[in-house]
Amino acid sequence: MRSFVKLLIAPAAFAAVLVALAAAGLSPVSLMEAALLAMTPLALAAAGEALNQKGGISNIGIDGIFLITATVAVLGAEDFGNGYAGMLVGAALGGFLGLIHGFLSTYAKANQIVAGIGLNIFSYGFVPYFLMAAWGFPGIRVPPKEVLVPLRVVPITGTSFRLSEFSVLAVVFAVVLHFILYRTPLGLRIRACGESPEAVDVAGVGVFRLRIALSTLGGAMAGLGGAFMSLAWFGGVVKEISAGRGFIALACVVASGLEPLLSLGFAFIFGFSEALAYAVAITPGIKELVPYHLVLSTPYVVTLAIVAVFIGRRRFPRSLGQPYVKD
Repeated sequence: MRSFVKLLIAPAAFAAVLVALAAAGLSPVSLMEAALLAMTPLALAAAGEALNQKGGISNIGIDGIFLITATVAVLGAEDFGNGYAGMLVGAALGGFLGLIHGFLSTYAKANQIVAGIGLNIFSYGFVPYFLMAAWGFPGIRVPPKEVLVPLRVVPITGTSFRLSEFSVLAVVFAVVLHFILYRTPLGLRIRACGESPEAVDVAGVGVFRLRIALSTLGGAMAGLGGAFMSLAWFGGVVKEISAGRGFIALACVVASGLEPLLSLGFAFIFGFSEALAYAVAITPGIKELVPYHLVLSTPYVVTLAIVAVFIGRRRFPRSLGQPYVKD
């Protein structure tokens, strides 16, 4: 009964917030549209990284993957003349970066935190160089509209609602990964790999292969999120396109306790806070009351607050971040 009540409280509270915002002059439909777009790359990356960390590997280089794949995906879309092909390029490149991280974390026994930091630092130099090398223009690239991924218009009484199929896909991924993790033998092996890799090895399961596969999957989902930002959300790429969203995705993972389905909820909270910040910053009568830059810092303040509240209540795999060494 208590669980049922808790399930009702969250939607009711959110509905009350929307009513209050509508009374203040903000459009609930526009807020939800922007929130789902902002949620999508976070949800994709967080669900993949949650599964990755359940298996024992931590990749804090998601922000770097976002940057690199968002940029290269634009080139892929232009070369193939199709935005969906660009999305596949981003996912494939993200998977390749995850594969490299997986090899460094398993066979090379690299420090996973240092490897992730290295990926982020590499991206901060690679992206400006790539923009100049590919298009001869520093800092920004806006591709032709015909190679972008279109948003679908969902008719709602009195207005229209734009929705991306990749937002729906992010929800589906979170549900499927949760099912795999807790309802299949593969999920049991993944969880055991994070808790006791030596037991998994004795059982005849290749710990290195499984961890590398998880790292590749996590990178591919982050790569898809990066490509989504440039090809479906912003309609172009700038060298600071990720704006730290890779770290917000990590916050979703940590706050959820490495649960793919729960990370989806936190991704929506962060997405909604970003949508609300931009809506407040441009709404007459409201924007004059709060300093512009203070309003835009809202998603990052929410990130700090949520991590501070939830991190102490979460239990993480015993072997997370520790290279497995066979005896």
